[in-house]
Amino acid sequence: MNPLRILIGAETYPPDVNGAARFAERLATGLAGRDHEVHVVAPSQTGSPTREVRDGVTVHGIRSHRFYSHENFQFCLPWQAFPDTAELIERIDPDVVHTQGHMVLGRGVVRAAHRTGRPLVATNHLMPENLLAYSPIPRFLRGPAAVVGWRDLGRVYRKAGAVTAPTPRAVELLHRRAGLTDAFPVSCGIDADRYRATPTERDPDAVPTVLFVGRLDQEKRVDELIRAFSALPADRPARLEIIGHGSRREEWSALAHEVGIGERVRFRGFVSEEELVEAYARAAVFCMPSIAELQSLATLEAMAAGTPVIAADAMALPHLVRPGRNGWLYQPGAVPELTTRLAALLADAGLRRRMGAASREIVAEHAIEATLSTFEDVYLRLLGRTQAPLRRAA
Repeated sequence: MNPLRILIGAETYPPDVNGAARFAERLATGLAGRDHEVHVVAPSQTGSPTREVRDGVTVHGIRSHRFYSHENFQFCLPWQAFPDTAELIERIDPDVVHTQGHMVLGRGVVRAAHRTGRPLVATNHLMPENLLAYSPIPRFLRGPAAVVGWRDLGRVYRKAGAVTAPTPRAVELLHRRAGLTDAFPVSCGIDADRYRATPTERDPDAVPTVLFVGRLDQEKRVDELIRAFSALPADRPARLEIIGHGSRREEWSALAHEVGIGERVRFRGFVSEEELVEAYARAAVFCMPSIAELQSLATLEAMAAGTPVIAADAMALPHLVRPGRNGWLYQPGAVPELTTRLAALLADAGLRRRMGAASREIVAEHAIEATLSTFEDVYLRLLGRTQAPLRRAA
């Protein structure tokens, strides 16, 4: 196919550390690697307008501000973001625009693309309920506010020619809560070879490690993992490794000491990509207790490393964990059930190997190349350059 000029709007982008940011980067660099001209518009990390080229992608930072309750998050003001994104879109003149959000920057991207008649694709990574947890809105009003948030998302994304979300469960939410009945799933995708661990990387004589990777915020429910880990039988030696940072880190670190496992739990904060790959390779079990995953890139990465997974039976995680095959699901809040599942896997190295191999088989359905091909097809269809059936990623 002939190269396209593609503009990606990202409410969050590396060095931000979260799933949406990492996907936006993988999409951008992957498309650039296929010879497309790719521009990303994202909040500036410095607050002032910036422009730099990273891995073949031109990243434009627009005026932004530090979010008052989240020190690692930059946000944009509408009266700055709307004209800034409109000016960039006019100057770059993309063939197609692909927004990764609908809040402020994303809304500006959508408005500018729609007003100028440019083909627009919209991908959703957000549950309004999660965003409200960082707002000053009283808890008793957050339910009604979430309803308004979903409706607003629908109003913004209805301007797009194609709407996607990472999993069938995430699409179901768009159908039911945002009224976007034509939305369809496209996996975020993963370069499985990057995370693939060899059997020799897991020392059979080492004390097995349970690993969690993600933001340390309330919807991730890491406190449940800590309590479940603390209840493991005394004759079951194990360590817990927690990678990530967030508003609950100090509270959960204190909890680990309170329940008597402080010396067996390691809070590592943010780590480099190389250190993250090494952590996946060492882990005996990966645990994702979150109740708000629209896909979970961290779980996909752990699966690519050949790791069995224990996850909450919530949101999109059941799309990744096949009970009895590559791990187990447990009911959110059921700490004794989580303890039982952890104990069973930690006690059986053979079962871990079999389930880890199954994780590798399942993750093959989420190859990043399939995701890139799907979005290329979507772009071409919106541009009227093909009528071929859409090749959808898992």
